[in-house]
Amino acid sequence: MNEYETTDLSSLSGQTSNLLGSWADSVQGHGDANELRAHHSTCLGCGPDNPHGHHLQVRRDGQDVVAEHVFDERHVGAPGIAHGGAVATVIDDLFGFLLYGMGSLGVTRSLQMDYRAPVLLGRNYILRARLVERDGRKMHTAATVAHETNFVATARAVFVAVDLGHFTEALSSADRDRSSR
Repeated sequence: MNEYETTDLSSLSGQTSNLLGSWADSVQGHGDANELRAHHSTCLGCGPDNPHGHHLQVRRDGQDVVAEHVFDERHVGAPGIAHGGAVATVIDDLFGFLLYGMGSLGVTRSLQMDYRAPVLLGRNYILRARLVERDGRKMHTAATVAHETNFVATARAVFVAVDLGHFTEALSSADRDRSSR
């Protein structure tokens, strides 16, 4: 039995408990599959049921994770250009798939984006992320965003491994706040 099976979700509302439980199960459920499942159905980065989401489809490539993505009008910043926050969102989500590959839950401690050229709407970009180093609970990661052979953005991030209790505590507090209104 692992920590995901033994964490008490009873303090959460039914919907929150179900979502968190299925999310935690999916962390453990990737095995050696090359095509990786969405974090959960409504995830902003990869959830297939989120109408405002990016719908990333991620696969393993050796130790890296890779996705192809086309930014569209939902992601516009300046006319014809993807908003920097939209680009950061997909990179942050891609990094989350690295954690899945390690069977670890984690939270973003820092994310640094370097934009080398405009990320244009309607173009196919290759997103690639890798683990650079693991230092205890800290996971240092790096990513690139490329169109054909041109790197348009790079990123570095630090994630901190946490257990499921980190999320249940935050969500229990949110559920209490909602019910007291």
